[in-house]
Amino acid sequence: MVATVVLALCITVVTLHNVADAYTNHTVGGVAGWFFNSTTNKTSADYVAWASNRTFSLGDYLIFNTSTNQTVIQTYNKTTYVNCTMDESSDNDTFLYNGGNNQFGVATIIQVPLTLEGLQYYFSGAQDGEQCKNGMAFEIKVNHGIGLPPSLNQPPPPLYVSPPSPGNGDEEQPPIVGITPLPNGGLRSLGDLSWLRLMIYLMVYLGV
Repeated sequence: MVATVVLALCITVVTLHNVADAYTNHTVGGVAGWFFNSTTNKTSADYVAWASNRTFSLGDYLIFNTSTNQTVIQTYNKTTYVNCTMDESSDNDTFLYNGGNNQFGVATIIQVPLTLEGLQYYFSGAQDGEQCKNGMAFEIKVNHGIGLPPSLNQPPPPLYVSPPSPGNGDEEQPPIVGITPLPNGGLRSLGDLSWLRLMIYLMVYLGV
């Protein structure tokens, strides 16, 4: 009986340990981080070698310890990756992180969740793609693993639709109601003829 209880506890502990370790945070480049030296045109790590020695699964995160001198571009488009540039007008499968920052040399951490299986590509688009062309790029293959955690397995929000502009002629217009002046300077709406019906009723009733 005691042996059975001990065995059950051991299985529980192993199971909990496996669940806790199910998802992994991968620090890109290890302790070297995600940096580029513009003077020597060299990266702080060999990112292709780093990626080739790791296993990536759904629900994992890529952690980029970097600065505002670099960007992170995630793409599922190999042509975009090979060309080291993204066309923002047509790339709907490419995402830019840390772009548009006007301050240089500011430390930052970029966290990218892995939410799709298969091949995906990463590179820095800074300096018009020169960083990418000089080694700041890598590709990974994301496995299914145990699947996405509930926090990442959510449907995307609906697309935003702009409300119609006022006065574009498409809105249904309210009926026009005529206005006629009264002798005392007031106004009477022709859209409400109850007063006229009352007058006719009184004239008929009084024999006028």
